[in-house]
Amino acid sequence: MTDLNLKEGDVVVIQTFDDIPEHLFQVCEVHEDCITGFPISGPLEGVYGEPAFELILRRHTD
Repeated sequence: MTDLNLKEGDVVVIQTFDDIPEHLFQVCEVHEDCITGFPISGPLEGVYGEPAFELILRRHTD
């Protein structure tokens, strides 16, 4: 999903993984292989994370 041209402040939808349901994630930084930031919904809300691009389903639009 590197073609999304993500930047700080963007919100993306992270797909279900392990036992964590699909959730919204706010981007802090974009790296070569992942993004950093914080989930803004779901059971991991507020917990720092570094999801790989493969976990991004799409950019979230309000």
